[in-house]
Amino acid sequence: MGRAPCCAKVGLHRGQWTIYEDTLLTNYIQLHGEGNWRSLPNKAGLLRCGKSCRLRWMNYLRPDIKRGNIAPDEEDIILKMHALLGNRWSLIAGRLPGRTDNEIKNYWNTHLSKKLREIGIDPITHKKVNDHDKVKDKSSSQKGKTMKRKKNKKETTSLAEIHKAHDVPKPIRVNSFSMAQNDGFSPAKENGSYTFVDNFFIGVHEPDLTTSTNQGSLEKIYDEYLQLLQLTDDGKKMHA
Repeated sequence: MGRAPCCAKVGLHRGQWTIYEDTLLTNYIQLHGEGNWRSLPNKAGLLRCGKSCRLRWMNYLRPDIKRGNIAPDEEDIILKMHALLGNRWSLIAGRLPGRTDNEIKNYWNTHLSKKLREIGIDPITHKKVNDHDKVKDKSSSQKGKTMKRKKNKKETTSLAEIHKAHDVPKPIRVNSFSMAQNDGFSPAKENGSYTFVDNFFIGVHEPDLTTSTNQGSLEKIYDEYLQLLQLTDDGKKMHA
């Protein structure tokens, strides 16, 4: 089973502390001392969580809190202790009288870790980063960028091929002719648009009958048809 919560957090004040609440907390701790944070809010007359009271006292209200910027000698202690203990801020703060663990943690994340990176030291292992590792990281980054460019180029090419394939009209199957195929019959292939395969027309588009060329072809066929009719009538008259 887990640890029970310090309070029900129902009807408690949250947010910024007031001067009146700071006074109540300070007076109670000066009389009874630190500790027993679970029962302290009720005894001190505070509508606050026990954890909130502890953090308020430890980080802001303690009379021995050291104010001001962290000195260079304190930075050295933080660096040495961090190399030994890692991110155990409360233990590091115990080596710096008057400094809080929250203050040391914030100072490490905002200043010291960046300083170590600038001089080529890993802030986690506290070891110097080799030039070979830097070159390796740089080459890996460059390789990743090259692979990304190739992938984008491949995707662009694929899209271009897809659009190109869609631009080309697809063949259309037309119903077969009911009449028998004539050996001398050949469908119109003026623009290479139609072929005759297995009694089916395979074409790209319907022939445009509105053009002058198609109209001339129709007129020519019509004239030949009239001539055939005339020859047929003449033959009938001769036999008669």
